[in-house]
Amino acid sequence: MSQTAVVHARIDAATKNATEKILDALGMTPTEAIRLFYRQIALRREFPVELHVPNKLTAATLDQSDKDKRVEHFDSLEELYASWEG
Repeated sequence: MSQTAVVHARIDAATKNATEKILDALGMTPTEAIRLFYRQIALRREFPVELHVPNKLTAATLDQSDKDKRVEHFDSLEELYASWEG
């Protein structure tokens, strides 16, 4: 029988619930997801996800988008491309 260790973590309820819905749709338990995450760190010898801190402009743009402000909508790619041309 292999030895196991216990990992304890606290997370806010909303994040936990949203994440578990996605994991359930994937047919994966939270324990399996955590094991997979830890295995990837061990195998790669680095954090398996690329993380970036957005610069001020990107952060402001994302904030505006989250609030549905200054968001442009297009009905076609042609409209989108035309908006780039001025």
